[in-house]
Amino acid sequence: MLQNKLVFNQSSVRLEIIGLPDYSNNENKNQISIISQWKLMIIDTPLIEGNIDHLSSIMGAFYSYSNFLINNDNAFYESKFIDIIAENYFTHKVLLKSSKPNIKPLKINIGNAVLSDIINCFDQFNASIKVRKVNSVVLDNPPKKAFLKFINKDITFNYILPPLISLCSLFLISSSFIYLYNLSEDKEKKALINSNNTLHSIKSINTIL
Repeated sequence: MLQNKLVFNQSSVRLEIIGLPDYSNNENKNQISIISQWKLMIIDTPLIEGNIDHLSSIMGAFYSYSNFLINNDNAFYESKFIDIIAENYFTHKVLLKSSKPNIKPLKINIGNAVLSDIINCFDQFNASIKVRKVNSVVLDNPPKKAFLKFINKDITFNYILPPLISLCSLFLISSSFIYLYNLSEDKEKKALINSNNTLHSIKSINTIL
């Protein structure tokens, strides 16, 4: 039996959905209600493919991970089939784990543009009326240990320490100016008091004379 294929493209990413209509419900012959296979092609990376369970897991992973990034939460996701972690603000490490034995996990790095293209293809898939949606896709909460994984020494030194040092320097300089100003003001007051005392003494001498 000839299977149908739907294709969703976005710049560097191509998603193919392959399957059959549900003839028991008299569906259109071009419809896909029984997904038998899917393929995700990302430029300069190996082909990613699997069954409906893999698709559900991977879509949930990318949607959840993107949600963490948008909400400034821990940029880390881990599941049975896929792990995603932010290497820095521009690159994301993806680890795809096969359900078949003796097959090593596939490691790929993607940038923000490719991540956006992947999400766009999934959005096109969800919006299409020609294919049954993956109902089990949910947005998960980030694992508690993700926060520690996301802390990066380079990010800390490059983005956090410089502003902190600048603020501390500004505080010290301001405090020094305030101290010097107060010291100068105290000296002027003392000089004024001494000057008044001297004038008072001179007046007293003149009165005695």
